[in-house]
Amino acid sequence: MQNKMKKNKLTYLFLILAGVAIGGLVFSNLEFTVAGKEKKVAVTNHVNLASAASTVEDKPIRTLKDFNEAFVQIAESATPSVVTIFTEKTVNRRFISPFDLFGRPFDDFFDIPRRGERPDGRKEVLRGLGSGVIVSRDGYILTNNHVVDKADAIYIRTHDNRKVEAKVIGTDPKTDIAVIKADAKNLKPIAIGDSDALRVGEWVIAIGSPLGENLARTVTQGIVSAKGRANVGLADYEDFIQTDAAINPGNSGGPLVNIRGELVGINTAIASRTGGFQGIGFAVPSNMAQQIMQSLVRTGKVTRGWLGVTIQDVDENIAKGLKLNKAEGVLVGTVLENSPAKAGGLKTGDVILEINGKKLRDTVELRNTIARTSPGTRVQLTVWRDGTVKKLSVKLDEIPDQPVAAGQQQEMDELLGFSAAPLSSDLAARYRLKADAGKVVITDVDPASNAYRAGLRQGDVVKAANRKNITSYKQFLSIIGKMKQGELLFLLIERGGSNVYFAFNL
Repeated sequence: MQNKMKKNKLTYLFLILAGVAIGGLVFSNLEFTVAGKEKKVAVTNHVNLASAASTVEDKPIRTLKDFNEAFVQIAESATPSVVTIFTEKTVNRRFISPFDLFGRPFDDFFDIPRRGERPDGRKEVLRGLGSGVIVSRDGYILTNNHVVDKADAIYIRTHDNRKVEAKVIGTDPKTDIAVIKADAKNLKPIAIGDSDALRVGEWVIAIGSPLGENLARTVTQGIVSAKGRANVGLADYEDFIQTDAAINPGNSGGPLVNIRGELVGINTAIASRTGGFQGIGFAVPSNMAQQIMQSLVRTGKVTRGWLGVTIQDVDENIAKGLKLNKAEGVLVGTVLENSPAKAGGLKTGDVILEINGKKLRDTVELRNTIARTSPGTRVQLTVWRDGTVKKLSVKLDEIPDQPVAAGQQQEMDELLGFSAAPLSSDLAARYRLKADAGKVVITDVDPASNAYRAGLRQGDVVKAANRKNITSYKQFLSIIGKMKQGELLFLLIERGGSNVYFAFNL
């Protein structure tokens, strides 16, 4: 009996040791960046980006202590690159409706004037708080556009408790990415990883300043829950990483980090029914953020490719109607005149199956691929047309009526009290407008502006400005560009099928 018990004990001990050994073999394939180890600082497109070490140490996980130490080293490596961002902007005091407090996914900690205040001619300073991540030794910092939007003053606080003034280099509201720069020494940039290589289920760490400066550089851990999330309603171009690492207001602009200590995303917002974290957070992929940053630093704006078609997803019924074997690709609706698509031979009813040899899952993937391709680039399309597969070569153009440079755009928005954009198919869908409703749509209205008090709202279509019919976004900009503060702006707006006039002083 005793021999049998001893035999059982030995069996259990063997199983435990085998489990530990297998765990060691599994985790020994994971790579970790040891804190402080960088190979060099390379100059890429005028931004001195940090590079990850070419030889990354393998750290086999044999015990719980090893596993714990691995996460500690990841946090210690990335945390010094994270900054808290403070913003200030001056507005006129006004009555605040309770509905004004719920306009955006993350209005990161602006001190809203007390409800019930009315205009009295005095100014109110609103202070905001968010996060950012240093990506170069010379002080370039990635964050969210909504963290620094319309700020009059920006400061950062570094991990060693220095408060430094920063300036906006450029912003891209369409992806909610902004680049700011701080002139400070001894900054530790983070290495930027390849977000395309990120896999669902990978461990990630989110770092930022949730709920206030007292919680600066809070580290939370989770996994990649999904990739390629779109139609969330946070930005025009969406390709979000979804994570269950805890993200809260104030985390906006902070880094999402992989197990190598590399930046793989910029934390942007959460999906929540309560306003607090519920396990669904979104981050802009690092590859998208890096591309936006390089463009903003080089030219002050983001230039995107343009194909010139309206598109929709292919469901099972459409696939049957087109005699496709399965629901795949992207269906072409309208092919615009004088567009690259027209010149390249695309037709209404074509199904785009591949772009540059890569299969397309949906409209979001095609749209994002075209947008991040430089104008003038030739792309190869594989299309299904009337039962046959064709190869087309299309030379992309630049999106017509591109917004003005970031600095000019901000000045114009501040003068007007609202933001406007060309009426695209995406904006038409967002505001439930007809695609041919007009050329210019209002996308945002400052609640403290004369435009808001006059009655202007998001989704309004601008039909005329100062008694001139609007035929293009470029024409709208030319009219607005000649106006000065204090002058009267007279707009004809279409809203809900009716035309309404609005007049207010800038």
